[in-house]
Amino acid sequence: MKGKFLQFVFLLLAGSCVPNRNIVYFSDLKETASYTEEIKNKVTPRIQPDDLLSITVSSLNPESNILFNNGVLQSAGSGGITGTTGRVSDGYLVDKDGAINFPVLGSVILGGLTKEEATEKMVSEIKKTVKNPIVNIRFLNFRITVVGEVNRPSTLTIPSESINIIEALGLAGDLTVYGKRENILIIRESGGKRTAARLDLTSKNILNSQYFYLQQNDVVYVEPVKAKSIQTGNAVVYLPIITTVISLISLLSVIIIRR
Repeated sequence: MKGKFLQFVFLLLAGSCVPNRNIVYFSDLKETASYTEEIKNKVTPRIQPDDLLSITVSSLNPESNILFNNGVLQSAGSGGITGTTGRVSDGYLVDKDGAINFPVLGSVILGGLTKEEATEKMVSEIKKTVKNPIVNIRFLNFRITVVGEVNRPSTLTIPSESINIIEALGLAGDLTVYGKRENILIIRESGGKRTAARLDLTSKNILNSQYFYLQQNDVVYVEPVKAKSIQTGNAVVYLPIITTVISLISLLSVIIIRR
């Protein structure tokens, strides 16, 4: 009788210390429901300062190819574009004014443009010198950083130049059991401004958020729940108190049972 009573008291205390948490993503989507909607929040990346761009130019003129590609020789034939590589460039860094320093052309402002718009602008500039140029642009440093309560905190380079918050967390090994799914922080720098937003992974409303699709250089921070704070930094403070309370309850239970 005494042992069962003490066990009950211990379980009651343990249950009161651990909050009831929802750890299911999109938990407000019913299992039997069919959910379909038009995607309206996908963002096309725009070139901004400190971006590193790969820009290659192909034409029928091998000499021009060498000049424009800074050592990368490409030629176009009837079977498509083929290339032989010499010294490969590390890419073109976008300065604080949104400009790059491109061979032959000099300073070209690409900041604020999408990759497609930048390609059109480069073609327009290069065709003044070379006939029918083909220009390919891609981001070399489309990176996001995921830190906090995830299994593999890291900075990720995204080759596809498109990623959403769920994919990013998946690449980081998903949240730990202590990750606060209701309050994911996104820190974003764009246009000389820094913004912060919080997302709730347990709600389907996240799918429509402007922060669902991440942009280059975004930082994702997963906050720990309070339970972990108690188990780590505050454990030393609360452990004696909890031990004392359990001891007092145990003593009172023994007195009650003996009576």
